[in-house]
Amino acid sequence: MKKLALIGCGGIGRYHLGNFLQSKDIVELVGFCDIIPEKAEAFVKEAGCGKAFENYIDMYNEVEPDMVFICIPPYAHGDIEFETIRRGIPFFVEKPVALDMDLARRIRDAAEAKNLITASGFQCRYSKLAERNIQFCRENEVVCVMCERTGGVPSAWWWRNKETSGGQVVEQAIHQYDMVRYTLGEPVEVSSFSTRGFVRDVENYNTDDCSVTIVRFENGSLGAFAVGDYAKNGNAADEKIIFKCRDKRAEHRILDSFRIYGEAPKEESDENKGFIIAGDGAVSAGGGCVEYKEDETYGLRCDRTFMEAVISGDPSKIRSPYRDALKSVVFTMAINESMATGKTVRIDLDR
Repeated sequence: MKKLALIGCGGIGRYHLGNFLQSKDIVELVGFCDIIPEKAEAFVKEAGCGKAFENYIDMYNEVEPDMVFICIPPYAHGDIEFETIRRGIPFFVEKPVALDMDLARRIRDAAEAKNLITASGFQCRYSKLAERNIQFCRENEVVCVMCERTGGVPSAWWWRNKETSGGQVVEQAIHQYDMVRYTLGEPVEVSSFSTRGFVRDVENYNTDDCSVTIVRFENGSLGAFAVGDYAKNGNAADEKIIFKCRDKRAEHRILDSFRIYGEAPKEESDENKGFIIAGDGAVSAGGGCVEYKEDETYGLRCDRTFMEAVISGDPSKIRSPYRDALKSVVFTMAINESMATGKTVRIDLDR
């Protein structure tokens, strides 16, 4: 049985821990590392196995893991990845993979030179709704895509500072930008504006309240993305991606639902099991509405796909290896560049 270790015992680390505890049939949990020892010790207690460490090199030396999940804040990447690569350990790294694109490219190239299996935390790609979205974009000509993600300000200190988090576009709404890349196609240029001054009741806050971005895609489609962290409650919050065609549209609420307006409801088949399909009588869509619902196993599928790839040596089922995950960060960092310069920015995803 392969040995698994975790670096970073914060909120996202706990999310992965839940998946690890459902995967003890294929991996042995041997080490948990965090610069706050109490956090690592809490993970050991919850897992009922493994050992707590404050230093990841000490952990590597003692438990010699076969794979590692790196769940650290965006600003902290670099040394951990290079040491992991030097030791030849396959790694799963949370998004965004870094804030310095030159650093991220060096990590990518070093991992590939060692032929290491890698993955990143774009778990939304493992949603069954993502599969439906891909099918929709293949079968229909999408003219434009409209996206919104509005929420509140997370509590993490590093999130509230754009220099340490990358801002909402890079650290949070990147899931939406990545989903559009994954289902519709690659972006080629962006033009973005941001605003501040609306969030006045949060301490140590230094990032954008809202941004609006226009995107041109390689296939000719256009996109408009509005994201913000200014919402005080659920009445002001929303999240959806709308793919618009000439005769229909699809609405994707990530990890919740995927609706196609303009297609008549049909009986559930074996292929569609796991989804709820129903007409929406409240909407006149010239042919009805088909709705698909998520089954909430996407996160476990994401983590186990990486684990199973390391066990088998076959990474072909990983949907977001480091190289591709980096492209989504390049996309969002280009948006930050456009905000800062006021200029349209061309995107080079293949550097």
